[in-house]
Amino acid sequence: MIRKLLIANRGEIARRVIRTCREVGVSPVAVFSDPDARSPHVREADAAVRLPGATPGETYLRADALVAAALAAGADAVHPGYGFLSENASFARAVLDAGLTWVGPDPEAIEAMGSKVAAKKRMAAAGVPVLPELDPGTATAFPLLVKASAGGGGRGMRVVRSAAELAGQVAAARREAESAFGDGTVFCEPLLEHARHVEVQVLADAHGTVWALGERECSVQRRHQKIIEETPSPAVTPQSRARLFDAATKAARAIGYVGAGTVEFLFTDDGSFHFLEVNTRLQVEHPVTEEVFGVDLVAWQLAIAEGARLPAEPPAPNGHAVEARLYAEDPAHDWRPASGTLHRFAVPDGVRVDSGVEDGSEVGVHYDPMLAKVIAWAPTRHAAIRKLAAALDRAELHGLVTNRDLLVRTLRHPEFGAGNTHTGFLDAHGLTTPEPVDVRPAALAAALALAERRRSRLPLPALPLGWRNLPSQPRRVVFGHGDDTVEVDYRHTRAGVETSLGLAVVDASPDAVTLERDGVRTTYPVSVYGDRVEVGPVSLELRPRFPEPRAAVTEGATVAPMPGTVVRVAVEPGQRVEAGEELLVLEAMKMEHRVLAATGGEVAEVLVRAGRQVDAGDVLAVVTEDPITGSGRTGEK
Repeated sequence: MIRKLLIANRGEIARRVIRTCREVGVSPVAVFSDPDARSPHVREADAAVRLPGATPGETYLRADALVAAALAAGADAVHPGYGFLSENASFARAVLDAGLTWVGPDPEAIEAMGSKVAAKKRMAAAGVPVLPELDPGTATAFPLLVKASAGGGGRGMRVVRSAAELAGQVAAARREAESAFGDGTVFCEPLLEHARHVEVQVLADAHGTVWALGERECSVQRRHQKIIEETPSPAVTPQSRARLFDAATKAARAIGYVGAGTVEFLFTDDGSFHFLEVNTRLQVEHPVTEEVFGVDLVAWQLAIAEGARLPAEPPAPNGHAVEARLYAEDPAHDWRPASGTLHRFAVPDGVRVDSGVEDGSEVGVHYDPMLAKVIAWAPTRHAAIRKLAAALDRAELHGLVTNRDLLVRTLRHPEFGAGNTHTGFLDAHGLTTPEPVDVRPAALAAALALAERRRSRLPLPALPLGWRNLPSQPRRVVFGHGDDTVEVDYRHTRAGVETSLGLAVVDASPDAVTLERDGVRTTYPVSVYGDRVEVGPVSLELRPRFPEPRAAVTEGATVAPMPGTVVRVAVEPGQRVEAGEELLVLEAMKMEHRVLAATGGEVAEVLVRAGRQVDAGDVLAVVTEDPITGSGRTGEK
């Protein structure tokens, strides 16, 4: 019997496992890196062990440190969560060799599926349909997909559409896979565009019983990273479902699988499908299965590790569940990861929230930028989608820019509602391009709320709240919204407040402002954090009307768009570059980000080298502009 469980992970999945530990009477032990020292999962565990360092390679990818932590804390079992070392057979063996219980499949099963190249061969032998494997060095058929052999989640994955870009994309995929999984092995396979990503949840005990707990539709992806998942799939018929379940259980039995795992397939409109991989761990999207089947998969993982038997048949499904992943990402800057303080995190009641954050959490640059998963269950698919979209729309996410608007727009898109999704859905419908939004009413509400804070003597931003030369002239308040500047004017008169937007002010308090236009009233909740003002889903930054002069940046300077680590420098001083040519590559939150030249010219200076840590705004290189190409600042892709 497991008494004390070390969770070899962090954030959301660590908290998820802790929750089940509390329900079944197991004492949870956390581990934490230095940046995670104040994270919620550390506080919620019964004990926690420090892993000195900040990067995954120094901390959560060190099998020796994790085993030592388990022994030091007196744990008798280890749960790997997902990501990091969850699919590392050597780690599983190290846990078992230390006399601890491994909550997961046998190392041999992990090893059999750990190499996706070998896994495909094994699945083909078991009668599971597979795609042909292509040699990265000799591939001639395009488009194709480069994939990491040792992991998933979009890490180490690249689409290649021509032979000219193959070598560079393979090299980039290898670097990213090495960083994320500690293994840079990659392989290639044909890219089936407009196919669906459908996976089957399996659960198997050590006594020969294998459950297929429904399929999950995971086709809505951005850069190969799932962002919306649901069960059941709207595309899978009863006949297709039976064949999927048969293939999934064949895959599990072929490797003697024990525990919770997922068999992933590419599914086409004609009902055919091809094996992708077996994830020998709990999936990020497991909550939708739990909601529909009424099971706790983590509790079953623990029970199976203790030798429990599954009932002969799985429970029957009930209703529909949809999950959305909230990420700290900036849509205005090519969806690059965002970092900083999450001042407020609150999602309305009525949905399930699995999160790694809370009010005041610091989101750093070393790990995946996922903040939370929000899951809605309802008797029907339509009702579940509507519930989830409403909850996300009303969520308070203050301090960081997120992908919330993308999620809501996708859930409310008519083609999503009709179930017509595929892995290229977002790009096909232009959903990754942010929609223009008139934020002036929100800025006016912010200005009026700040004025009320001043009248109430509540804490105020350091900057002045408005300017006027004469009492009869309006106050003007300037805000930043992303890269844009928003100015609003208002004036107090005997008849009330006049505004530059033609909006009537019905009521104003430090925390909320009600405005009216054409007889329709809208209330804007307002929260203030220093110079940052959150008005519902709109984030604003109070700016001075006449900014102080700032230190000039060298003309032609390329600055870091985010904190990160330089993984590769592609140019050297004296080299000529064209606009759009790669200058260097930054790694942040386990993803690579290419820094490109915005103008052609000659590289005058390179101020960084591979391995160096940089902060946002640091100068990386200087390109002396070629007069013919025109001017511009260097961009990031």
